Amino acid sequence: MNYRLLASIILFTQFLTAQEAASQLIIRGDDMGFSHSGNQALIKSYKNGVVTAIEVLAPAPWFPEAVKMLNENPNVDVGIHLALSSEWDLVKWRPLTAGKSFTDANGYFLPQIFKHAAYPGLSLSETNWKIEEIEEELRAQIELVLRNLPQTTHLSIHMGFTRVDEDLNNLVFALAQEYNLIYSGNLALEGANYIGETKTQPERLASFTAMLDSMKPGRNYMFLEHPAMDSPELQSIYHTNYEDVSSHRQAVYEFLTNDAVSEEIEKRGIKRIGYKDLEGQLPRSTGIRENFEMQAFDNYLNAVEKSGQDLHSILVMRNGRVIAEKWLGEHNPKENHIMHSVSKSFTSTAIGFAVQEGRIKVTDPVLKFFPDLINAEERKNLKDLTIEHLLTMSPGHAEGATSNIRSTETNWELAYLKTPLVHKPGSRFQYDSLNTYILAAILEKETGLSLVDYLKTRLFDPLSIETPQWDKSPTGITNGGWGLYIKTEDMAKLGQFYLNKGKWNDKQLLNTAWFESATAKKIQQAPSWVDASTVKEADSDWLQGYAYQFWRSRYNSYRADGMDGQFILILPELNAVIVTTAKIEDMQAEINLIWEHILPGFKN
Repeated sequence: MNYRLLASIILFTQFLTAQEAASQLIIRGDDMGFSHSGNQALIKSYKNGVVTAIEVLAPAPWFPEAVKMLNENPNVDVGIHLALSSEWDLVKWRPLTAGKSFTDANGYFLPQIFKHAAYPGLSLSETNWKIEEIEEELRAQIELVLRNLPQTTHLSIHMGFTRVDEDLNNLVFALAQEYNLIYSGNLALEGANYIGETKTQPERLASFTAMLDSMKPGRNYMFLEHPAMDSPELQSIYHTNYEDVSSHRQAVYEFLTNDAVSEEIEKRGIKRIGYKDLEGQLPRSTGIRENFEMQAFDNYLNAVEKSGQDLHSILVMRNGRVIAEKWLGEHNPKENHIMHSVSKSFTSTAIGFAVQEGRIKVTDPVLKFFPDLINAEERKNLKDLTIEHLLTMSPGHAEGATSNIRSTETNWELAYLKTPLVHKPGSRFQYDSLNTYILAAILEKETGLSLVDYLKTRLFDPLSIETPQWDKSPTGITNGGWGLYIKTEDMAKLGQFYLNKGKWNDKQLLNTAWFESATAKKIQQAPSWVDASTVKEADSDWLQGYAYQFWRSRYNSYRADGMDGQFILILPELNAVIVTTAKIEDMQAEINLIWEHILPGFKN
């Protein structure tokens, strides 16, 4: 087989997949409950138009009707539009709680969130609001909606009140987590807005299509609007500087139900989704909230550009949340990227599950799993080889002894086991992807499942790793040590899984004992590509020792590591994960830039 040709075909397929990755767009209709005409328009914009998510205002006067309509349309992606203001002049609503620190003299919500010349002193930002009163109110709104609309999936913010103070933003983050709701500020969503004029319907459509054309492949976007129907009711609703509410929102309704709008979306291959379609994403946060200086991330990207490194993506997490991410060139968040030897860490994790289930022990001899594959004479050389020796890359082969097996043999297991062990197993580090391949073969023989299928219910599904692809050998065994394709965020999920020591969404999937053993240094020896006589241990991330298919790294970290710069860096002392995909031959230079620029950004 021409392996260079095969590799080229795989890479070209990856490139085409990246090029074809569709953008996804949430089209959100806001303020259900503020008026009867608004309720009607929002439902029709969903049933007959392009709206995919509807936000409901719990304290608003037409909330009971909104509940009825939304329950009659159970597939609507419902969001709680948390409100601390009542903007209209002739229609007001009160908080569900006492809320004295953020209401006017009549007990209504204040009309504005930020200072407004027409409403002096009547904004949330100008009051001495109390965080405990606001928390009580927001909880009441959430619980009222969930009691009446249990299908609700997410939270969003009315009039941007979380921008008043970081404490308000932190409060909403915490409430979303407590009530198991998606928070719109907690997703990898980019805002999408009209690009151009919207005075007439042709102008609005042109501006909307310009917005669609600006979207990058593989990204998630959110576009919001406020449809309503022109009626005597709506004509009485306005505030200073927004007196044409009725005609404006009627135009929005007509636009969202115009067939030409859906045609333009479909023409560009953009997928309309709801918030619930983004479940499984890692939560997002900000550098400020997680004590990370974002200038450090900018400095890193500038250094990468200056160095000429071919970085494809980088994602930084702290405290379980993504705080910085970037895809470069044609690469995008939906792209399955080749992992090379990062694959090994997934195979090691599968071994951990099998140990937990009592299927195998790390002390099991390898020959136990291949009793009929080789003759008695050859077995004598292998009797001391165990699963742990494979995990620690120390089986005892001479350097390069197995290097031709993949290109010359069809039965890799047999060829590997026939290769003489010239050193005592466990005595000598010898990095070899076929060690991991044999681990995959053992696991598949014991479980009767492919590695992907075995990990599906144990790891991939719980972590929402949805589209893993893993190459196989000529005998149908998963490659194990290489050949896995997953997304950048999937890599980060494995890193966070290890940082959590096997816990995910408050459920212990894999026992903590495995992680304590699997990430500790097991063997200390320079790999063949590092000259330990000329490189100081303090300067090299390949001289820190090796664990169970993870490398130990500087700064008391450890990593999954793949050729050409695929990294999952796990930093327990900083509660952080850093992930990269790349095509960078000098991987030490790549990781040096991470240490030099990103590491200083983490603050205590």
